[in-house]
Amino acid sequence: MRIPVLLTTLSAALAARPVPGVPENIYIERVPDTGRLPTVTAHGMGDSCFNRGFKHVTEAIANATGSYAVCIPGAPNEPEDTLSGFFVTMNRNVEIFAKKVREDPQLANGFNAAGFSQGNSVIRGYIHMYNDPPVKTFLSVHGTVMGVSGFPECNPAHRFFGPVCDILDDVLGEAAYFEETQDLLFQANYYRDPMRFGDHQYRKNSQIAFWNGEGLTVNQTYKDNFVKVDRFAMIKAMKDTVVYPNEGEWWGSFAPHTYHTTLTMNETEMYQKDLFGLKTVNEAGKIVFNHTDKNHLDFTEAQLQWWVQNYFLE
Repeated sequence: MRIPVLLTTLSAALAARPVPGVPENIYIERVPDTGRLPTVTAHGMGDSCFNRGFKHVTEAIANATGSYAVCIPGAPNEPEDTLSGFFVTMNRNVEIFAKKVREDPQLANGFNAAGFSQGNSVIRGYIHMYNDPPVKTFLSVHGTVMGVSGFPECNPAHRFFGPVCDILDDVLGEAAYFEETQDLLFQANYYRDPMRFGDHQYRKNSQIAFWNGEGLTVNQTYKDNFVKVDRFAMIKAMKDTVVYPNEGEWWGSFAPHTYHTTLTMNETEMYQKDLFGLKTVNEAGKIVFNHTDKNHLDFTEAQLQWWVQNYFLE
């Protein structure tokens, strides 16, 4: 009974929220033009392009490449940009991202993209739906690219979560694929419950199912755009307690109908059937894998510099 009540409460609370338009201003770093590709960054859940820490990330990439770098927010200021990572849908965030990319003349000939956590979902969506101007290299740091099967710090393999995790599990499990939930919460859009991979509601309503080629309809353009990317650099956090399973950061997944068996990228149905182009890009040698030893987004500036040097500049 609590699921309908929670949805009603959420709907009432969010009905009056402003739907963010395209932000008027974005935070950018400009450095002398070296002829190298520019970079677009995308921040994670609870963060913002206007946050001092994430500004530093964008600036560090600009300094390492010696080229233009820009972070594209979902709204024109820090509070709204942060909230857009919760209460604006994944597809709408992609639309905003694409509009600002296309309006920026410095990105007209293509760019490298660096996503962090949930920001990688926005970049992946841009690649599928638009990829014009094209993404050359996609650096995914601890990314939600394959979706998640649990809420942060609530490992779904441990079925006795505690009261808060239990409620979140109910909302993201039982109600995740209701149209109302998909229209309310960014996180519901990339939630993949392994117990429901073949479920009609998942295939009909889930945004991540549509991107993965698991939906009721297939968009060939999504696959065509995906395989145009030159390189995918996938960074996994080995002790991640935010993205479940963390193998998803390397395009893996839980096996159907279990939280205890994890499939590597090559073992997933999406890869084997090449539903969205993953097998094509891997067989073309376009995917590289790396990792960090600690928890989610716990990396050093030296590691960031190494990724930029090896994946953007070589």
